[in-house]
Amino acid sequence: MQIIEFTADSLRFVDSIPARAPGDGFVWIFLDRDEFEGQRAQLQQAAHQLGGSTLLDLHCQDLGSPAHPSHYDYTSVYDLVIFRRLATQTETQAEAEHEAAIEAYHGQGGAPRKRARGGLPAFSRISSRAVGFAVFDNLLISVHPRGCYAARSFVERFLADAKFSVDTVSSRSRLPTSPADLVLRMVNAMVDSYLDLRKELTRQLEHWQAELLKPHSRFDNWGSLMAARGQLHVLEDLCDEQHDAMQEWLDSLREQPLSSFSTDPRAAQGAQDQLVARARDVIEHIERVVHHARRLEQSAETVVQIHFSAQSNRTNDIMRTLTALTAIFLPLNLIAGIFGMNFEFIPLIHVHGGFWWAMASMVLIAVALLVVFWRKRYLAQTER
Repeated sequence: MQIIEFTADSLRFVDSIPARAPGDGFVWIFLDRDEFEGQRAQLQQAAHQLGGSTLLDLHCQDLGSPAHPSHYDYTSVYDLVIFRRLATQTETQAEAEHEAAIEAYHGQGGAPRKRARGGLPAFSRISSRAVGFAVFDNLLISVHPRGCYAARSFVERFLADAKFSVDTVSSRSRLPTSPADLVLRMVNAMVDSYLDLRKELTRQLEHWQAELLKPHSRFDNWGSLMAARGQLHVLEDLCDEQHDAMQEWLDSLREQPLSSFSTDPRAAQGAQDQLVARARDVIEHIERVVHHARRLEQSAETVVQIHFSAQSNRTNDIMRTLTALTAIFLPLNLIAGIFGMNFEFIPLIHVHGGFWWAMASMVLIAVALLVVFWRKRYLAQTER
């Protein structure tokens, strides 16, 4: 568990929970979910001393649950925000190895599961981890997965910002001004990771589309394609939950009285406007991710339809050519059938050179039909 005191232009780490929050700042307590239950008594003490109210047992269960969806709830004293961030590649790989170990233990396979042949590795990254925030007026308690990059990267950034604001006299401090401001910054960074994933998803899906649209494609990896579509559904549902949670929090921020931000009406209005603007920006980023996920899903469905249309078109070309060739040989079979009848008197059957007359007629008919079908483009290859 880490405890950080934020003031107007600096921050400092403290070893124990302070008796009161700084007058011009707030306290941030963050810890891993694995140690949440062990530190629960100290967190309740901090919530009571610094926030004015202990956490509800139901909210403690939400903070400690790794499978909780994105969610927003509130009391008269604090807000509860659960937001699912994108899992890192290390976390995704560790989860896959853990599942493989469980399968091996239960006798369902001794080797780690491999990704389906021809699958897209970027889609396996659509996995999320829950991060919980209890937002008081002067206190923020955040619960993260083990080794969460969100808390670590923000602490490093804030240390650099604090040093920059001290070294540069005329510079404006870029440190968060309130617990809600800090939460919105962290959530915005989490959403940006989804935006960064869009490029990789688009690039790999375009590569797969090119494979599907090759003229002589023999694509048979439909299981991976269906898995990718399922992952896009997961991403869309995940973003919908995030959007609902942030929209509810935005509505709550708009409804809060100005006195809860500052005693100065002008400063309070500015603080509220800043938080509302940050919340709207986060919601706009989430909407962009949802729109892109839906567009990728539509693009995957479209390219599959185009693939089967192209296959059907090639089949039609083959059938058209075979039909035309069959039509050319039908008159020849008719002539051969007539001269193969067992009648005693058949024209040309006893005529010297009759065989060559029949062959010439058959060749002439075949050439004439070939020319006719060629001019009607029955034998022409469809341009690709």
